[in-house]
Amino acid sequence: MEISDPTLEQLGWKPFFDEQLSPEERRDVQPARVISVHRGRVTVAGEGYEDSVPSALPVPGGAEDRPTVGDWLLVDRNSRTIVRILERTSLFKRPAPGDERRVQLIAANVDTLFIVTACKQDFNIARLERYLVLAREVGVRPVVVLTKADLSPAPERLVDEARALQSGLRVELVDGRDPANTARLLDYCGVGQTVALVGSSGVGKSTLVKTLTGSSSIATQAVREDDGKGRHTTTVREMYRLADGAKDGGWLVDTPGMRELQMSEVSTGVTEVFDDVTNLALECRFSNCTHVAEPGCAINAALAAGTLDPARFARWRKLSHEDTVNSGAAVARRSRPAKRR
Repeated sequence: MEISDPTLEQLGWKPFFDEQLSPEERRDVQPARVISVHRGRVTVAGEGYEDSVPSALPVPGGAEDRPTVGDWLLVDRNSRTIVRILERTSLFKRPAPGDERRVQLIAANVDTLFIVTACKQDFNIARLERYLVLAREVGVRPVVVLTKADLSPAPERLVDEARALQSGLRVELVDGRDPANTARLLDYCGVGQTVALVGSSGVGKSTLVKTLTGSSSIATQAVREDDGKGRHTTTVREMYRLADGAKDGGWLVDTPGMRELQMSEVSTGVTEVFDDVTNLALECRFSNCTHVAEPGCAINAALAAGTLDPARFARWRKLSHEDTVNSGAAVARRSRPAKRR
């Protein structure tokens, strides 16, 4: 989307970032935000400045030391090259599908996460919980956005199921094609605010972005009728600016659909999303209780009494195990010596 000279504050600049600049950097570099990521280059925007620059850093680092959409960079005023990436307020990432040795960065410096799901085959409690775990782990406000209500005979029932996942969870039922119906989502998109949209392919993320921004250049795809699945319309992560009249122009980050969402280094998020299960586990007689056959197991007692849903317990156990395994792989990956370039 074309950027019409936003100020740093409109781009999302906060005191958190300003405090990271040294006096020398204030003289020699220019802050710029990553608007989109392409192979080998990133599109950046600063105050009165927009350009495409090489994404390489002067000193290559670890898996997370590369720019992603939403990042704040310091760009050399003369060479127009990246000097460094500023520390992030938040970072969404996941193990790269098919390769646990790599990390895929999704978006940085996000204020709110729209977890988008359609009111048909895509609606899946276990998948919603995974996105909620990600949001809680990085400290970002989650909002579940249910689209395509016309595809479900009882969309309000799905709203209730989503709200039951966590106390105080915001759930919005919208028609992504209708500007009037989606207008309430703009309440989350104030000046300088960044909202990222995540979800499977074909759930309507790009349609939502297109409606909220009023852009006609964002591609969308129909989904297959037999299984509700769609193709990856969005192929790059990109930020879109809302119109100036819409809450003074916040930012939306559209992301490619995710078929696979592995959990890694999200123990805090799992604890917060499944606080009912983790609180029960603390009441077990043994601190290393496996919740299988040990005496004094509070979880087994709750299952027997019918106060804990067996399906929810099974999802908690699966996510906890997955996080433990993948987190161990992440530690091993970071401990390996860096390859020479």
